[in-house]
Amino acid sequence: MKRDKLPVVLASTSRYRRALLERLLTEFSCRSPDVDETPQPQEPPRELAERLARLKAESAAGESVIVIGSDQVAAVDNRVLSKPGALEPAIAQLTACSGRRVVFYTAVCVIGPGGTTQRTHVDVTTVVFRQLSAAEIRRYLEREQPFDCAGSFKAEGLGVALMERIENQDPTAIQGLPLIWLADALRSLGLALP
Repeated sequence: MKRDKLPVVLASTSRYRRALLERLLTEFSCRSPDVDETPQPQEPPRELAERLARLKAESAAGESVIVIGSDQVAAVDNRVLSKPGALEPAIAQLTACSGRRVVFYTAVCVIGPGGTTQRTHVDVTTVVFRQLSAAEIRRYLEREQPFDCAGSFKAEGLGVALMERIENQDPTAIQGLPLIWLADALRSLGLALP
């Protein structure tokens, strides 16, 4: 039986994830997950992303809702790139990414009503950056100001000019929420999509 109106909660305050989920759903609510995002000692980036997505979903789970939790971790040589928060750390991140491959692990966890069903997925995206000059990096950061983005760039914006290529299966994953997988997970819980 299809359930068009089963409440969906996005366990996130990210404006990027909200905008992505709006592509699939017209009605859902957002809750701020109360989750400590500190990496565990020696925790690989992929496992960090998956653990945080699951904890975020679990923080908002309930008896009569579907909950979506997601997290994204960017890494260069298995070293996590955090959200820079300001210009100077962003310059350092993009300088480190110049001419390199950066791997983005975008994890999503969906929990069904009452916690009876839990599905998780990690989408892996590799971004190959061009060799970037200091002037290019500064111009980009001053124009787009992606200080709230892991890796210091927005693939859906001017950040594409920094890249040679993106290698992935789902183009929405690099933006923070893999919608192809998510649509299938929501359908499996009875939501009518499209």
